[in-house]
Amino acid sequence: MQKRILEELSHIFKLLSAEKRLAILMLLQERTYTVSELVEELGMEQSAVSHQLKALREEQVVTDEKVGRTVTYRLTDSHIIDLLENAEEHVGHLVKNETHAEWLADETSRKNSK
Repeated sequence: MQKRILEELSHIFKLLSAEKRLAILMLLQERTYTVSELVEELGMEQSAVSHQLKALREEQVVTDEKVGRTVTYRLTDSHIIDLLENAEEHVGHLVKNETHAEWLADETSRKNSK
């Protein structure tokens, strides 16, 4: 594997490794949010939310849109959306105390019943 690819993968996983950034991204998967809405939803300080949004914006994971005095943030990177969805699915069975084999059997059963 190319060194550059490994470096970029490491970089994006470091970006996603912060729990607060993940919490913000999980919310932004649902809809757009203002900073004040994120502050209220997450119970974080405004400065902390703004700091995390800045990091995400600099990496072009989220974009902001200003309408009048209101700035809304949106998760725009479809690759990050896919990563988050896959990661949620991956840990979903762990949260339910299922083994991967149990989850896979349930998933196969659900697909076969469609």
